[in-house]
Amino acid sequence: MATQTNKQRFSGGLAKVLEEQWQVDVRLKAGVDNDDGSSISVHKLILASRSEVFKKMLESDEVKTEAKKVETVTLSEMKKEELEALVEFVYSDGTVLSPKAKQHVRSLYLAADKYEIPHLRDLCRYNIISSLDLSNALDYLELAQIPFDNGLNEAAFSFVKTNISTIASSEVFKLFVVSNPNLAWEIMKASVSHANNSNGTYCGNCGSYCRYCRNCGR
Repeated sequence: MATQTNKQRFSGGLAKVLEEQWQVDVRLKAGVDNDDGSSISVHKLILASRSEVFKKMLESDEVKTEAKKVETVTLSEMKKEELEALVEFVYSDGTVLSPKAKQHVRSLYLAADKYEIPHLRDLCRYNIISSLDLSNALDYLELAQIPFDNGLNEAAFSFVKTNISTIASSEVFKLFVVSNPNLAWEIMKASVSHANNSNGTYCGNCGSYCRYCRNCGR
């Protein structure tokens, strides 16, 4: 086994105390698909240092307990593996997303917003944008609206606009139009404009792209 450098030991210090379960004082439990009721024992101080929302939650009367009693906080929207990925990130040095985090990047993106962990949201956004494809672009475009994320919105919107000829024929797009009529209208308008610019010829007289320049009649 390779010997860790001083830097590696330092950056991995939080993960080590989590692994050793040293002085843990609160439990986190997933609220979805957690039939066995299992929880993860963590440290209030670490959670509070990473998230203002966790800090406020742990200060509330609901989680103030008698000495030596470990309280459980349920994250109602998260599945067990998603919660594990969130805790893993909280105790990491935050450089990159782990393979487990990438598997649950959508859920972590939402959790990062809800619990106010901006750096995690930034990393999730980058990963999502890097993985945009025909199967997920509409989902991520919708995700970018709640709450509005300009960077993710622009990337997903541009991808959908460029690939609209394929995406528009899918059942997913039909459902998207029903639930997001205004956004779908914006996509179609932008797609028509994109097609005109791509297929037309440039008019040096007026600066338009079109097969026949209606601006100057040439």
